[in-house]
Amino acid sequence: MEIYVFDDTFEGFLTLIFDWYNRKPGSITVSSTKQYHPQAFSQTYFVVTDSEKATRVATGLRKRLSKEAWRALYCTFLSERPEGYEHLFGFAVYVFSGIVQAESNYGNEHVLFVHQMARKVEREKHHMEAFIRFQQTQDGMYYAPIEPKYNVLPLLAGHFRDRYADQAWVIYDHVRRYGLYYDLHSLQLITLDFQQGTNLETPARISEDHHEEMYQLLWKDYFRSTNIPARRNLKLHVRNLPRRFWKYLTEKQVFD
Repeated sequence: MEIYVFDDTFEGFLTLIFDWYNRKPGSITVSSTKQYHPQAFSQTYFVVTDSEKATRVATGLRKRLSKEAWRALYCTFLSERPEGYEHLFGFAVYVFSGIVQAESNYGNEHVLFVHQMARKVEREKHHMEAFIRFQQTQDGMYYAPIEPKYNVLPLLAGHFRDRYADQAWVIYDHVRRYGLYYDLHSLQLITLDFQQGTNLETPARISEDHHEEMYQLLWKDYFRSTNIPARRNLKLHVRNLPRRFWKYLTEKQVFD
């Protein structure tokens, strides 16, 4: 069985679908560059990302899918799950096969996987929107570190651009090492160079504005004053606010 390897981008994945139809090689295994492992008895085809090919595939899929199903496809891609790429490829081939209402046939394993995985990614997006906390730096920039389970940063852009349109900010994914930068006019994808030896799991706090510490103390005082120890329900608390988000929440220093 031939292995198709693409460059980890959505455009690259769509190019892969185009090349498969063009080459007609039969059954394949799909892998991203990061997850690729050579196999002794399998041939490898390295996909060269082509924007024109990707656009043609995207146009074809969008004609056959509802807006919700197209978003589910994209969300599943952002999950970065190795099995997700296989299911996405199978999903696309199934849609192109001409089956009426293909996106609604949950009896198909690829359709079912895409919709289930998309829900998980959307849930992670909502968690990020609720739990992201900004810290103001000395130059007036607002900075928020995140470590999401899935690559949801592209899904967050619109929400934070609209909600914080009057301030410059950076949301940086320390797992994938890239971020979103808003400069009051436009959004950009950025990478940051950390000093050698920086622990990205618990990165040192960026130099803050001299008022930032006071704001954080006020925030902690507010949560301390509204907390009722006798009614504390840790199990419910963890269910609504998973522990993996606690690292960057100022108020969690009150409840720990």
